[in-house]
Amino acid sequence: MPCSGVECVDLKKAALTVAALATVLLAHAANVIDPGLLPAEAAPLASKSLLLDLARAGSRFVAVGERGHVLTSDNRGQSWSQATTVPSQEMLTAVCFSDEKRGVAVGHDEIALITSDAGNTWQRTHYAPEARQPLLDVLCNGSDVIAVGAYGAYFTSSDRGATWTERKFEAQQPAAAAGSKTAKDQYADDEIGGDFHLNRIVGASGSRLYIAAEAGHLYRSDDAGKTWNELPSPYEGSFFGILPLDGDSLLAYGLRGRLYRSDDGGQTWRKVEISADAMLNDAARLPQNGVAIVGLSGTVLLSKDGGETFTLHQQADRKGLSALLPVGVTELITAGEGGVKSIPIEAGK
Repeated sequence: MPCSGVECVDLKKAALTVAALATVLLAHAANVIDPGLLPAEAAPLASKSLLLDLARAGSRFVAVGERGHVLTSDNRGQSWSQATTVPSQEMLTAVCFSDEKRGVAVGHDEIALITSDAGNTWQRTHYAPEARQPLLDVLCNGSDVIAVGAYGAYFTSSDRGATWTERKFEAQQPAAAAGSKTAKDQYADDEIGGDFHLNRIVGASGSRLYIAAEAGHLYRSDDAGKTWNELPSPYEGSFFGILPLDGDSLLAYGLRGRLYRSDDGGQTWRKVEISADAMLNDAARLPQNGVAIVGLSGTVLLSKDGGETFTLHQQADRKGLSALLPVGVTELITAGEGGVKSIPIEAGK
């Protein structure tokens, strides 16, 4: 039935209101730009912001972190400059270099960036915000690059990060675990569909690689990542890193100050007792058979016997540390909640 009088006026008002609202919403949507597509902004305090990883590009140090911040230092971490061109404001979680010029950085929403000038300028080569998952670490191994992340994300590149191939991460279970289901396996089935967060990937000698993952999962590849085997695990909490040592020795570390050592490539483990219970985030070998590990609450662990025993050097500010680079035997350059900073260490201590 056609409207008339006041009824028609009301309907016209309603239609105009809806049209006006739609116009406003469309205009607003047009003005909302994905931060992953925005260039990182110059920030005077970028070196004091949240930074998550460090890498060497020849003699240069490179740090990455929040809001697409990339910082470089050419004086062993004493001062830092912000990269001139970074085409993203996404959180950057990890960075690696295959030589003194060419490197890859990864981060949230599967962002991947590459540089060919030691970190001064970067270009975006992969970005998938619809995937809703971060890449958490990246390994450069010559022209080959592997990036890993949440929910089993696993990407490979054979051209230093210029192009990427996504692959389903699969690993052969240890013989003892075949046909059985542990508590950590049940956790994966219940919580994340069996796809574990892959937290860290590292290279050892030759073609051997290791991955530290959540829910106590540890993996090893002896063919540069083509195939993977799950290792027996000493702990069902998450691991955040692995540090290869001499021969088949390695350290695995993670939640609640848990630190384990293996001397047979990860087949058997023993716990290393330390006086810290904070999450451990990164580790590095030092000259003179030393090892350093850093973590939350300003945790710094130092070893002078190749990782057999450690002493705690708690930082007074208690700010979390996420990455480190050793500078000789007297200094650590660290990244974390307080940005980049130098921590002096006593040689042999």
